[in-house]
Amino acid sequence: MPASLLSTLTTTPLFAVGLTLAAFLLGSALFYRLHKPSWLPAILIAALLLAATLAILRVPYATYQQGATWLTILLGPATVALGMPLYQQLPRIGELWRPLMVCLPIAAMLAASYALMIAWLMGSSQQILASIAAKSVTAPIAIGITEQLGGSVALLMGALLMTGVVTIPFVGLGAKLLNINDDRIIGFALGLNGHAIGTVRAFELSPTAGAFASLGMSLTGILTALLLPLAWRLLGIGS
Repeated sequence: MPASLLSTLTTTPLFAVGLTLAAFLLGSALFYRLHKPSWLPAILIAALLLAATLAILRVPYATYQQGATWLTILLGPATVALGMPLYQQLPRIGELWRPLMVCLPIAAMLAASYALMIAWLMGSSQQILASIAAKSVTAPIAIGITEQLGGSVALLMGALLMTGVVTIPFVGLGAKLLNINDDRIIGFALGLNGHAIGTVRAFELSPTAGAFASLGMSLTGILTALLLPLAWRLLGIGS
């Protein structure tokens, strides 16, 4: 592609939006062609295709990110739309609200702390710590938290992708080892730990699993947004 034409295209958001949608559609097609492997979700295939395309075209990530901002804006409404399956499964959710409220704070705290501990032991900088702290939270909320902590949104997006991809096989393996067949528990674990990627996988299992994944993702996001910045300041990590 001529440099002048590429430079003209990248000045408009249509290039980034079109490239993203094309990568997603191709990734989804390859995902189904490979018989939907849980360890290689469509979003990971799309991300790899997109990264390879940007590298081949030599388009800086900052340029792509500026054009893709329009898609980022849509993340909020997409997350809110998950309230519909929550409403449909409200009676089942009401039956388990006590155990859910007990395990949620513990699981959300562990989801943030174990990654931070590993990164700290490896000598990571404060910016890296701030970038991965919200790795188990859905992107619209995680971006706000990361910016507040002084982290890098680019590093966060990579951490979100890795977390979601790794969560799917680990939750499946854990459910198999513990002989857990309840879609409510499996879905809640997928949403709590794997945010949107885990929630997509949960909807593939059943509507009930998807609803509980939406619940886990939403509650984890709210709890983390309220408590993580406070804990960050109290522990003096960002100072």
